[in-house]
Amino acid sequence: DPHYPLRRPRQMCIRATVDIVEAGTILCLTEGLNAVRALRAQCPDKIIVADWKVADAGETLAEQAFGAGANWMTIICAAPLATVERGHEVALRGGGEIQMELFGNWTLDDARAWHRIGVKQAIYHRGRDAQASGQQWGEADLSKMKALSDIGLQLSITGGITPADLSLFKQINVKAFIAGRALAGADNPPQVAQAFHSQIRDIWGE
Repeated sequence: DPHYPLRRPRQMCIRATVDIVEAGTILCLTEGLNAVRALRAQCPDKIIVADWKVADAGETLAEQAFGAGANWMTIICAAPLATVERGHEVALRGGGEIQMELFGNWTLDDARAWHRIGVKQAIYHRGRDAQASGQQWGEADLSKMKALSDIGLQLSITGGITPADLSLFKQINVKAFIAGRALAGADNPPQVAQAFHSQIRDIWGE
């Protein structure tokens, strides 16, 4: 069964300890819309993200993502503003949201334009390759995140995040922490998820 990995008990045992479940880019490229549908069926009470990094055809792809059960869909920062607008319009009709993926080149003027048309969220990355090369979170990252927060965007932060990292982002308008590898590679994923929740409560009181 090609969808067996989506149903492994070990992976699903953390369902009670996370708030958002992402259908990641690699998974979606492999399994297509079935990845979103399967996660929606297994996690009916969770926010589901279709991490598609859309670059074009914003309306069509948003209709597919939200139609399959996603609550949020990602659009790459290099996408034309028209693509963002079309995707955002579909998201609004379905009660969903667009997340802008800040991979590669983008500017604060871009961020202002996204926010001006109604987009509320962005994802700030330390990418897989950057992390593997030893790149750490630094003042330049935090400064950019603060500027994005000041524009009014809510940030999801990702890139090898661990519970010990969270205090770095205390002054940032954080929407979520994306912790795929920290959970998937853990011996006890629910325990790690609880550690994230504990740190979030200690730092933000939520």
